[in-house]
Amino acid sequence: MTEVETRPEEVGQILLKVQDDIRQLREKINHGEGSSINIKDLESALAKTEEGLQMKTEQVINHYNNKVQTLPTALSTRFDPGMVALEQTWDLKTKTKSEMKKVQDQQYLAREKLRQPQPPGALLPKRQQVQVAGPSPGQQTKHMLTLRAVLNPMHGQNRQSLNDNFGIQLPLIPQRTENKNIPRPIIGTTVEPLAVLPRANRVDPQIAPPPISEDDARKGILSLLERGLIPPAAELTLDPSPVRHKTAPLHDPHVKTKPAQPEMSHHLAGVKLDITTSSKKAEIDDNVTRIPIVPPHPLSAHSTETRTPSAKTRATSASMPQIKTPATLKTFDLPLQPMQMTSSSPDRYGGPIRSPSSKQGYRFLFSPPPTTPASGDIKNLTHRFAIQNGKIRDTSAEFLSFKQHYCLTWGSIVSMIRHLEKMTQEFTVPIAFINGDKLADLSLEFELERAPSTDDLLAVIVNREDVEVIMNRPGRRFKGPNGKNVAATRIQSSWRMFRDRSEYLEYRKKKWAAGVIAISWIMNIKMSQVKQKLKQSREDQLEAFRRRAKKFAMSWDRIKQSKRVIIHMSSLGLSQNIRDTIHEFGIRQNTQMARLCDIRDPNVDVIFISPVPLSEETLQYYSKLLGLKAAIDSGNVEDQCVMSERYRIITPDAIKSFPTHRMCLSTLLKYSPRTIKRIKHLIKGREAYIVSGVPHSDDLAVADELDVPILSPEPEVAHLYSTKSGCKRIFASANVDLPPSEYDVYSLGQLHECLAQLVTENLMVKRWLFKLDDEFDGRGIAYCDVTEYLQCYSWALKESRRYGEKWSKKWAQEAAYIKIHAEIADVLHANAKPVHTSIYTTWEKFLEAFLSQGGVIEACPPSESITTLTVDMMIEPNGKYNIVCCGDQIHAETPFSCWGVSVPQSSVEPDVLSVACKKIAEACKTRGILGYFSVDFVTFIDPKSMEQRLWALDLSLHYSDSLAMFQLMSYVSNGALDPVKHVFNVPMNKQEKRQRRRRLAGQEEEQEPNTGRFGVMSTRLLHTNLAVVHYSVFFQMCRAHGIGYDIKEKQGTVFTLIDSFNRERLGMLTIGDNLQGALATFARNMSVIHQEISAPNMQGETNFKSAIEDVEGILGTTIENADEPDEETNDQS
Repeated sequence: MTEVETRPEEVGQILLKVQDDIRQLREKINHGEGSSINIKDLESALAKTEEGLQMKTEQVINHYNNKVQTLPTALSTRFDPGMVALEQTWDLKTKTKSEMKKVQDQQYLAREKLRQPQPPGALLPKRQQVQVAGPSPGQQTKHMLTLRAVLNPMHGQNRQSLNDNFGIQLPLIPQRTENKNIPRPIIGTTVEPLAVLPRANRVDPQIAPPPISEDDARKGILSLLERGLIPPAAELTLDPSPVRHKTAPLHDPHVKTKPAQPEMSHHLAGVKLDITTSSKKAEIDDNVTRIPIVPPHPLSAHSTETRTPSAKTRATSASMPQIKTPATLKTFDLPLQPMQMTSSSPDRYGGPIRSPSSKQGYRFLFSPPPTTPASGDIKNLTHRFAIQNGKIRDTSAEFLSFKQHYCLTWGSIVSMIRHLEKMTQEFTVPIAFINGDKLADLSLEFELERAPSTDDLLAVIVNREDVEVIMNRPGRRFKGPNGKNVAATRIQSSWRMFRDRSEYLEYRKKKWAAGVIAISWIMNIKMSQVKQKLKQSREDQLEAFRRRAKKFAMSWDRIKQSKRVIIHMSSLGLSQNIRDTIHEFGIRQNTQMARLCDIRDPNVDVIFISPVPLSEETLQYYSKLLGLKAAIDSGNVEDQCVMSERYRIITPDAIKSFPTHRMCLSTLLKYSPRTIKRIKHLIKGREAYIVSGVPHSDDLAVADELDVPILSPEPEVAHLYSTKSGCKRIFASANVDLPPSEYDVYSLGQLHECLAQLVTENLMVKRWLFKLDDEFDGRGIAYCDVTEYLQCYSWALKESRRYGEKWSKKWAQEAAYIKIHAEIADVLHANAKPVHTSIYTTWEKFLEAFLSQGGVIEACPPSESITTLTVDMMIEPNGKYNIVCCGDQIHAETPFSCWGVSVPQSSVEPDVLSVACKKIAEACKTRGILGYFSVDFVTFIDPKSMEQRLWALDLSLHYSDSLAMFQLMSYVSNGALDPVKHVFNVPMNKQEKRQRRRRLAGQEEEQEPNTGRFGVMSTRLLHTNLAVVHYSVFFQMCRAHGIGYDIKEKQGTVFTLIDSFNRERLGMLTIGDNLQGALATFARNMSVIHQEISAPNMQGETNFKSAIEDVEGILGTTIENADEPDEETNDQS
């Protein structure tokens, strides 16, 4: 409905025109023209004025009827100027209730009569003043404000209000205003900080949380959780609980309750437009205050859904009459509503129906007319209609009302109705009730988009649960009018889906298989290409190595006499599985720091490749140690020099890139391009060659990058003859004495057969050893005392004595061999033990490794006194060979692992040992072996012949730790080893030569000073308590206990620092003028160090104790051997 545009200026123009006409009449009267005034003209002017005022009054009334206004709040002190209050004061003592109702009905009828359209030219009834009983709301508000001012002495209007209302003149008391200093703003926080969870509790949740104070508890649980005082995972219990459980009543869904009737409101107000006569005042007032009972809409009582009104679907007063309840009525609605009589059986003539409920027996029932809804009102009615058997009930009143209400958007709603009809037909739904408002909203959503889904359509159905139950029944969709065709289509589509799905899965499987095959083939081709390139690169590197080795051999004599650079690379090129089992592999490669002592030769400069980073303290130590060269030569401590220009210690860059990969040093250097570039710069234009450790294939790559030769055999050759089986071949070809043994054993049957044969041939051997081919340092060894557990051993001994010298024949041993072979398997399984149980815990695991890589069966010498010695030799590139070092081994951890060496050896006659070493060197030279290598021998007294025997045990084709320590011994003593006599001699100092004088007559000849020296050395000293002592403190402690080196006497102790950061491992060398003194000094040093760095409750992990025990045993044997020649001399005399 279009609202009437209010124009207050039109009413003003009419009043101005009336005022102008009255002024003109007054002027005529004043001028004496009153007699000429026409009464008709006056009446016509007044009629026009009244007609205009009546028309504008109706427009204003209609405008206020359609205007949205709200009631003022209880605390409001000002009123809307557009609202006019109509008060009614009831005299309850004089008027009865029936009289008041009668007055209200009369007032209401009079008001409705005024609202009826008037015929043209009709006059408004004359105005009559209405006397309002009681003050108006404005006056009441004014009185309330005045009373507040009077009651409050401090109020600003108190004095004026008393003077105006009560005539009381209060004296004026001047108030002194004090000039208060404005406080300066406080900078910083004004709130005390809240307590938070301490840092210790945040780091360690196991610590007990701090107690919660009362101030913190008042902040609330959420504050405590945010500050961490209560753990996030804590289970909180509130007492009393904020949630109270109560049994919910369950109502019968079939029982429907009646809606509550709206209550009558007693606070009414109307519009103060009094145009009725005074005779009808009481009736109008009585009708105004009466509120008709508005019955609820029949559909609104059953509606539980609410829909948000939109601008497009909002109903107007013309299309959808909205019935207002007293709660929604405005103060100006009641007097202006047209009266409509409602009843259960309305009068055919439209008259009022009387109800027998009042005292008179009847009362009028009125229903208010429909009014224009407010813009903020929410519709309380929903349009519902039914779809029965797939068809809409298009003739029902609900549907027609729904269609009329949504006529503007009916096009999109029709499409939604078609979708609903189609869905209900497909599933043969008997009846479905549709919520029209939701359907209208759904049609707007899917008007220009895709078709609605089944869930969207079900959302507009009121009885959705019942419809879903019907739709979810199996086969329900096939009971429709076209059910057979739908079922046939479904069967065909299912079969086609199954067929196509099967074909697709087969296709996808084949495609996946083809992809896997293709990728595998591509990877195989790429891997083969990479392998081919690597193989070709290895071949090229090997060819270059051979070419440089041949050139190196030809120019060796010249290089040996000229300036040269030796690149020492102490790499352990072992197999990966062995490197993975070595603890602190980098420290193990760094045990040969004494290679720096090659600068003893003035023509040699050294580049040492360190496998671990070295600290500044370690570098300073080696700088001072190597700077003693001049003092050692002269015997004067003050003659020290700087040797740092003649050696370089370089660490590969790739150590940081591969911290967890146990790579050998040559591999790390291969992946360190900056280090290789630096080495190239250092050796540019100079003769240089590499002295490696255990040969590895990456040694060739490094040599190829540096373009220098290597003083070592080919890696494959070195690996072949460094195995236990390979060295047996060299010893056999060299024709040296070997222990009874069998090599290249790869199967369990071969193991039993070979061991049975060896036991049968050597019945005097009690213990037999089993050695893995690809192991080092005595790690892959197991032993078994076979003869002790053989039941036929005594019988076999009798048989050997019975046959005598013929026992070596196979036919004589056959019977004993069969019996021993039958028992050997059980004996090994029950009594064989690995030496290193940390690597091979049981015999079964050792046997598995033995059969996988092959091994050797070897006899243990049949003697209680066994001495193992090591000889380090060198085969020069030109084919010459010589003995560099020889010494007796010291065992600490196991009797099969070398822990240290005493130099020179004193267990075997030098010529016997030299002959054996010469034969082995010749055999190695014929197989292309050159460089440094070491040979292990064992010597003992044969119990049969009581003669000393010498067996060759092992061959190691690499630079050994004992050779590096021997280089340190030669450097600090300036001595040399006599390879023929096996004696280490040091030169006399120049001062001692000058002090010697000629012998006078009658004087005894002065004995020459002892120039022979013995050294005891080891690089395997381990003590975990050394980690708590810095090197500076360690050397001060040694100096306090007299542990040091005498440069003048060429005797004392020298250390090699191996581990710069953990400081748990170090090497030690003691030099003395006799073997007993060197051994005693070595044992005393270890004992002093252990006592100084250990406490009773902190012994630490160490091998000092076992080493001291072995040294003391060797010392006792040495003393006994030294006493025997003296006894023989005394007997001869």
